[in-house]
Amino acid sequence: MWKFLHSPAAIISFVICAGLLLSAFFASWIAPYDPFDLTAFDLSDAFLPPAWMEGGKWQFLLGTDDQGRDLLSAILYGLRVSLEIGLSSVFISVALGVSLGLISGYAGGITDAVIMRFCDVMLSFPAILLALLIDGIIRVILPENMHDQAAYGVLIFAISLSGWVRYARTVRGATLSEKKRDYVQAAKLFGVSPTRIMFTHILPNVLGPVLVLATVQVALAIITEATLSFLGVGVPPTTPSLGTLIRIGNEFLFSGEWWITIFPGVALILFVLSVNMLGDWLRDALNPKLQ
Repeated sequence: MWKFLHSPAAIISFVICAGLLLSAFFASWIAPYDPFDLTAFDLSDAFLPPAWMEGGKWQFLLGTDDQGRDLLSAILYGLRVSLEIGLSSVFISVALGVSLGLISGYAGGITDAVIMRFCDVMLSFPAILLALLIDGIIRVILPENMHDQAAYGVLIFAISLSGWVRYARTVRGATLSEKKRDYVQAAKLFGVSPTRIMFTHILPNVLGPVLVLATVQVALAIITEATLSFLGVGVPPTTPSLGTLIRIGNEFLFSGEWWITIFPGVALILFVLSVNMLGDWLRDALNPKLQ
């Protein structure tokens, strides 16, 4: 806490990150309009500029998009959608990667070799390519009326499938070092089961790097979601996410309606930058060599 209070960069990034998180969490109370209510849209209000520009209305502070949807409300709800997908995928990645990393590092031998070779294979496929592949398979298997319902699951599964490898490799390296320590050898002598040794004794001592990596991975997962939504593989167009809003605004960027893509892009940049700065500070704070 002392280090945090004496780090201006950490304080500023925390305030920005916390503000955006609270805005997304309380979007139902903060947002002036509900962007999911299609009956509330008025096409006569489409392409309105921000309120401080000529032709703008103060009831639409950041302007409107091509459907007459309030952009501020869409950004708040879109940030919530992006956070839900990002946090869910990181949670799954951490659970899977940490478990396999512990097993690989503690068991060694053929188990370690198989898991690590599988990690090498997964690292050769970018998250975007995996998502495109999974989305194509799902669209073939499921009927057309279920594609939008499966979009969330496809995004979370694709991002998790490419993200767990980093946790597995990090935890495996730390486990190889920790399992040689005296407390692990003592636990073996007392007859403690390997599962309990891994998850009760070793796991708490390898969570430092995992925490730092998870912080950075949240930002990366949100960027991946925004990229996929921008490419049209993400959430349905009727569901506002930051990537969807940027994609919609990009179609009208050169016709003068710059606010539709700029404001969601700024929100994305602010959140990712603040999370990355917090991750950098956390990495330094937990590094014993810098104490």
